[in-house]
Amino acid sequence: MRYDLAAIGSGGGAFAAAIAARSKGRSVVMIERGAVGGTCVNTGCVPSKAMLAAAEARHVSLDGRFPGITVAPFGVDLPRVMSSKHALVDSLQAEKYTDLAAEYGWDILAGSARFAAADSGPILEVDLGEGGKQRVEAEHYLIATGSTPWAPQIDGLADAGYLTSTTAMELTLLPASMIVLGGNAIGLEQAQLWNRLGVDVTVVEILPRLAPFEEPELSAVLEDAFTHEGIAVTTGATVNRVDRSAQGYRLSVAGSNGQPVDLPAEQLLVATGRKPVVDDLNLDAVGVKVGPRGEVKVDDQLRSDNPRIWAAGDVTGHPQFVYVAAAHGTLVADNAFANTGRTLDYHHLPRVTFTSPAVAAAGLTDAQAVAAGIDCECRVLPLEHVPRALVNRDTRGVIKLVAERGTGRLLGAHIVADGAGDVIATAVYALANDMTVHQMANLWTPYLTMAEGLKLAAQTFTRDVSKLSCCAS
Repeated sequence: MRYDLAAIGSGGGAFAAAIAARSKGRSVVMIERGAVGGTCVNTGCVPSKAMLAAAEARHVSLDGRFPGITVAPFGVDLPRVMSSKHALVDSLQAEKYTDLAAEYGWDILAGSARFAAADSGPILEVDLGEGGKQRVEAEHYLIATGSTPWAPQIDGLADAGYLTSTTAMELTLLPASMIVLGGNAIGLEQAQLWNRLGVDVTVVEILPRLAPFEEPELSAVLEDAFTHEGIAVTTGATVNRVDRSAQGYRLSVAGSNGQPVDLPAEQLLVATGRKPVVDDLNLDAVGVKVGPRGEVKVDDQLRSDNPRIWAAGDVTGHPQFVYVAAAHGTLVADNAFANTGRTLDYHHLPRVTFTSPAVAAAGLTDAQAVAAGIDCECRVLPLEHVPRALVNRDTRGVIKLVAERGTGRLLGAHIVADGAGDVIATAVYALANDMTVHQMANLWTPYLTMAEGLKLAAQTFTRDVSKLSCCAS
């Protein structure tokens, strides 16, 4: 059968493209070899954030931040926690994915697809999950196969085996201890999650600091928070070897001082990044090229080297967020079927690490602005000057704004705070509309919200932070 659009994958990018194509009256087929919905709903965002919320509930009840509130320590029934997580995933998968496909009216084939060349151009050969094969032809094809956890080449690691952020979400027994290899977003979330469920956690990061791609002020706050919670942190580390025995794992590590140390743990979770899923697609047969990290090479309109084949989401090597994938999918449908020539602007793209305190950022860092040749100035506001943080009894964090010197145009916002992921949305709107910090300083902001911290941070460009009133603009 011939379709207007054939999508390989069924995550956010594929679904957004399918919805947009169906809205234009186009026929669509989707080929999925795993669970419908892709990484985010099945093994990524949804289950991990559900687990983080459960772990935070336990932690907040025990941390003693509010005088007069005490709770007896309680245990963790991990099978019940996991069962609840599975129920949530199943519900959202049906509501947000399979039911939508039925509502919009496109076909989903369960199976593995690979490209082949035919006289008419590219086609897909699908090995059906229930057996047999099917040939799929389309006017346009979308590669939306996402990404998968990647592990570095470390002596002994492959033989020892390890958990990933995907497989860790299926544990039914709490380990006594765990090493998390990787101190960026996924590793940090996993480390805090398991620590707050009662696991003795050590984070190992090869770069000099946690959250190494965020502003250093944010990294410092996060490392202090982790250390305060009892999470051991080793940065600037070189992992030389991994061994595994009946007693667990042992990592041979050289620390930042060059001194060797052995780190033992019952479990090892590797969270060192993700790589595009392209290996079984037979892209060479249809002239689709990949980059050095295995990403599908696309132009600004997300078209590959084959004019009938497009790509969206993680597989492109663009920022690995489900909202980027969704934007990609809609853009591909518009460009393929309406020839709109649309592109995407990432300059105000937000990112969030859902630790506690959370880390969120949008726009340029201080160093990126300098590297771009922009004369900039920065202000850093500690949360001890934000009334909401004082009321919450949690002043761990800072808000850093980067602005162009002279004009005051906001270039970047960087936050580590409770609720930082919600606060950053305000900065996204400011960045998207080229607002200045002076305009931000004069906006209405509800009192006793964390978002008020952005306004207070903007005011520090013209006022002494020590003279800011807690409730006057």
